[in-house]
Amino acid sequence: MVAKRFSHVRHWVFDLDNTLYHPGARLFDQIEVKMTEYVMQSLNVDRTKADHLRRHYWHTYGTTLAGLMREHDVDPTPYLTHVHEISLEHLERDDALAAAIRALPGRKIVYTNGSAPYGERVLEARGLAGVFDAVYGVEHAGFHPKPDRAAFETVFATDGVDPKTGAMFEDDTRNLAVPHDMGMQCVHVAPDPAKPAPHIHHHTDDLTDFLQTLRK
Repeated sequence: MVAKRFSHVRHWVFDLDNTLYHPGARLFDQIEVKMTEYVMQSLNVDRTKADHLRRHYWHTYGTTLAGLMREHDVDPTPYLTHVHEISLEHLERDDALAAAIRALPGRKIVYTNGSAPYGERVLEARGLAGVFDAVYGVEHAGFHPKPDRAAFETVFATDGVDPKTGAMFEDDTRNLAVPHDMGMQCVHVAPDPAKPAPHIHHHTDDLTDFLQTLRK
């Protein structure tokens, strides 16, 4: 029974984008446009080159920002402000998800590769403001992104997360490898299952339903 595998969990860690809202909201379509614009402006390259670099840095370093910082010494603060200035008007409240998260025993946090202020905006739009004990962004990990182990260790140490009594919910399977190695229950949240891998314990295409199942 799945619920038994979570009976020891007292630290619940949730990714934000495409995890606490459905990918169909397509917020990243807006963010990617902003990222490409920033690469064009900061590196003085055309759109085709900028779009290539955006994707290349994401694949190589975990985020576009990490690549810009490592290879071009880009200041992260204005970048994060620019790329997260997007419309959230089409996000809908999800009272059922809010109730399911509130019912979990222990501490609940959000940990995103975006910025914490952006995370707070998304939570507000989803009716999830006040549901979590804390929201952490990439800035809280010294701008080191998931999937870097150092990023997880920094955020978990700051919050007091004990991975042995923890669970991680993520849409990006890369970001579950380190939590798995640290001893967490790892849940892939996405419309389609990923290829079977040791670091993916569970998959769900309905986070609310999965969380409700854990309380039965």
